[in-house]
Amino acid sequence: MPPLVQKRNAVAVVPSPISPSDIITLEELARRLQVSKRWCYEKSRRRSVNPLPVIRIGRYLRYSWSDVSAWLRQQTGRAA
Repeated sequence: MPPLVQKRNAVAVVPSPISPSDIITLEELARRLQVSKRWCYEKSRRRSVNPLPVIRIGRYLRYSWSDVSAWLRQQTGRAA
């Protein structure tokens, strides 16, 4: 078995903490995007081609508005 080698310049990527005031519900997301709750739910499914970033808490779905905003910016220029 080869010895473990430590990399000196490796940088760990630590996700930034999510502010509780940034977390919104499915209903709030649908209202902000002016789409149906069903559309948000379908876009949040793991099998979706380009899923919305979602926080799963048991059976509840929550969203970070900053992550959803970043996802929306990535959608510009893509075919609908």
